[in-house]
Amino acid sequence: MPTVQVLDATGKQAGTLELRPDVFGGEVKVPLLHQAVVRELADRRAGTHDTKGRSEVSGGGKKPWKQKGTGRARQGSIRATQWKGGGKPFGPTPRSYDKAMPREMRREALREAVGAAIADGRLRVVESLASDGKTKALVANLEQLGLQELPTVVVVATLGEPLRRAAHNVPWERGALKALEEALAS
Repeated sequence: MPTVQVLDATGKQAGTLELRPDVFGGEVKVPLLHQAVVRELADRRAGTHDTKGRSEVSGGGKKPWKQKGTGRARQGSIRATQWKGGGKPFGPTPRSYDKAMPREMRREALREAVGAAIADGRLRVVESLASDGKTKALVANLEQLGLQELPTVVVVATLGEPLRRAAHNVPWERGALKALEEALAS
């Protein structure tokens, strides 16, 4: 049965927490975790890349010189792809990089990630994480608990406004502070 240390507000061990073995005790499914990570990284991409083709580049409506008699190669437009300033052939166009993953697979991947953290001894449970709304106090509290290194995800049962305000300016935070309901709903 997987067990996790429970820390008090000062960082000392206050007890242990036994977790359900059917949820967190199994073998880690690496392919599922890989699929979830690839999906997450792909969903972050903006997909706004774009280049102009020969029909989108401004100008080039007139044939640069006559077809025959000049000794030069025949050309139809100064915006053709072989010209400097011409259009890009088969360039990137805006598209979505979103990848679909069923909700139950996403939840299973989250359980697998937590299970992997438990197996590595990287999961810590804190009795209470109170805050007065000041970032400096929250950072000092997290350092006391040994949670200052990256990456850190803090999941709390209820996310109050003082804790949200204190964590807003923490450098590692970047959306890592979640309410428990949000974490389990994804």
